[in-house]
Amino acid sequence: MDILNPMPLPPSPAETARTGAGADADPRRAQIRAAAEEYEALFIGQMLAPMFENLGGGLFGGGPGEAVYRSMMVEQYGKSIARSGGIGIADSVEREILKLQEIGQ
Repeated sequence: MDILNPMPLPPSPAETARTGAGADADPRRAQIRAAAEEYEALFIGQMLAPMFENLGGGLFGGGPGEAVYRSMMVEQYGKSIARSGGIGIADSVEREILKLQEIGQ
């Protein structure tokens, strides 16, 4: 609880399903979901990278460090997109990992 948000909102059903939160949540499933989302974030970042490579005008003011900061920005875009629902890759990866680990779905 904080001054700006005195009453925290409960997690949405989508957030609960994504994080594996619940009364009988298996910690292995939460780790699997986190790994699947991390994979999706990496994939999305790799797909977004070419979009930012040839931008002119120096997105970060030019200089030798611009490529580093640009890659960090693209990585954060990928994480943000994956965290907010992504494009469905994490769901497929999670199902396959569960199948390979023989953990009930």
